[in-house]
Amino acid sequence: MSEKFLCHYCQNSLQGKKYVEKDGQCCCLSCFDKHWANTCEECRQPISADSKEVHYKSGYWHNTCFCCYKCRQPLATETFVSWENKILCNKCAIQDTAPKCQGCLNSIVAGDQNVEYNNTIWHKNCFICSNCKQVIGTQSFFPKDDKFYCVTCHENMFAKRCTKCNKPIKTGGISYQDQPWHSECFVCCNCSKELSGQRFTVVDNQYYCVDCYKNVVAKKCTECRNAITGFGKGTNMVAHEEHYWHDYCFNCKNCSVNLANKHFVYLGEQVFCPDCAKKK
Repeated sequence: MSEKFLCHYCQNSLQGKKYVEKDGQCCCLSCFDKHWANTCEECRQPISADSKEVHYKSGYWHNTCFCCYKCRQPLATETFVSWENKILCNKCAIQDTAPKCQGCLNSIVAGDQNVEYNNTIWHKNCFICSNCKQVIGTQSFFPKDDKFYCVTCHENMFAKRCTKCNKPIKTGGISYQDQPWHSECFVCCNCSKELSGQRFTVVDNQYYCVDCYKNVVAKKCTECRNAITGFGKGTNMVAHEEHYWHDYCFNCKNCSVNLANKHFVYLGEQVFCPDCAKKK
């Protein structure tokens, strides 16, 4: 008589039944589920001997439980991506792992044209001016207070404006008494010579180069007939009855002593010290 064919665990007959051989021992399906079956990572139920099983790394799933974490697409026979301990289909993996556009909040995938600034990223057509809403794309722009402006809007809204022409000062420019100017606007009011980097003077809010000030504006010394400019030697001026002198030209006509800041006598349109005036 042949030896009985029994389950190693429950001792029930396996004759004519399905069974599983494990580590040299035969067992019925019920005992296999109880003693040997892996637990499904998804449903936490045993994966029976007659079920299809998916094994990935150290985990096990029923083939019907091995699905995309987000869209639930079955992945037993599909390619997939493991991301942060989650199983994802390729489509959902791209959506989850790809950087997000700061404009539309959608994923930026391979092949998309994009703009990166200060560790943030946009689709090229989503990177727009905060004022006019026109696409900046890869053109020049100006960041200000967490906003971005195209060159034109930044100039119109924030650039300094020239005191003379009131147009934006795009580059360069000069400043005089806290007022901004284009260098080509800061000119002599008489000859239009640019005054940037040059000596000039201001009379009644009009700007003059040195030459025009001498020739057009400055008083003429009654003695030497040269302009009293306030530049260089003789910066001080002496005035008397609509007559003007350099301080170093204001001398006694007779003894030549300098009379600036001293008593003098004006006789016959000439200047004398008191002593010489007594002799007249």
